[in-house]
Amino acid sequence: MKLTPTLLLLFLSSFATSNSLSFFSSNQQVLDENHKVPGDNPLEFCDKSDDYILTINNVDLEPNPPLPGKTLTIEAKGNFTKKVEEGAYLVLVVKYGLIRLINQQADLCEQMKSAVDEDCPLIGEKTITKDVDLPREIPPGHYTVFADVYTKDHVKITCLTATVKF
Repeated sequence: MKLTPTLLLLFLSSFATSNSLSFFSSNQQVLDENHKVPGDNPLEFCDKSDDYILTINNVDLEPNPPLPGKTLTIEAKGNFTKKVEEGAYLVLVVKYGLIRLINQQADLCEQMKSAVDEDCPLIGEKTITKDVDLPREIPPGHYTVFADVYTKDHVKITCLTATVKF
C-alpha cells in the first residue's frame, strides 16, 4: 500500500489503495460537531484537543462524495505550531467491520517527501493538494479508519478517524 503524506492525505488515500474508497456517502452522520474536521469532508478528530501540533484549518474533497473509478482531489490546509522533525511517524489502522485490513506504522517525513515533495522539518502554514485515482469496484460494508501521528518524541501531532458505510 502506498501511503500519502500529511496525515489527512495518508488517511484518505489509505482507503483508495486498500480497495475501500467510495467511503464518503451522503448519509454519514457526525456524532459530535466539535470533533468534525472543517471543510467538505467526512473526517473527525479522535478527540478535540488544543494541544495538537497540527491545527487543521480545512480539508476539501472534490468530488464529495467521491465516485468509484474517478479521481479524488484532496486539498488540506493546516498549521504546524511546533517543528516536526525527522523521526515523526504515523500509525494507520483500517478495519472492514471487525476485520483489520491495515495496521502499520510509517515514517511521516518519508511519506511527505514522496507524496507531495515536502521536506521535514515541517513548521508553519501548509497547503497540500493531492489527486488519488479511486478503484472502480469497492466492496460494500462498514470501514473504520484511525490515523494517529506523532513526533519523534511520541508527542501527538494529530489524530483523525472516520467510520463509513457503503
